[in-house]
Amino acid sequence: MELLKLATEWAKAEVFSTRFFIFFAIGFLIASVGFWQLGKTDLAKAYTIPTLVAGILLMTIGLGLFYTNKSRISEFEEAFKADEIAFYQSEIERSESTLKEYTVVFKVIPILIIIAALLILFVNTPTWRAISVTIISMLIVIHYCPIKI
Repeated sequence: MELLKLATEWAKAEVFSTRFFIFFAIGFLIASVGFWQLGKTDLAKAYTIPTLVAGILLMTIGLGLFYTNKSRISEFEEAFKADEIAFYQSEIERSESTLKEYTVVFKVIPILIIIAALLILFVNTPTWRAISVTIISMLIVIHYCPIKI
C-alpha cells in the first residue's frame, strides 16, 4: 500500500509541476507576439519565430505530461487492486527508466546550452543569435523546472 501512496503522490506532484511548463510556454508565446508587434530592429524581429516555436514546444510538453499524469492517478488504484505484484514491478521499472532519463537530461541539456552559447559568440547574424538565445532559455526551463521529461 505504501508504493501505491508514493506512486500517487509522485504523479500528483508531476501534474502540479507540469503547470510550470505551461506558464513558461504562455510567456514565450506572449513574447513572440510582443516581438512581432513591437519589434523595430532586425534582432527584435528575429526573435518572433524562435520564441513562437519554443512556446509551442513547451506547451506541447506541459499539456502532454499534464494529461498523461492526470489520467494515471486514477488508474493506479485500479491497477494495484487488480494485481499488486504487477503494479510493484511496473512502478519499479518506471522509476528506473525515469532515473535514466534524469541522467540524460543532466548531461545532454548543459552540452546543448554550451553549443547554443558558442553560436552566439561565433555567428553574427540576428536570426542565429535569436535562435541561440531562445534555445538557451527553453533548455533552462526544461532543465530547471521541477519535473524532468
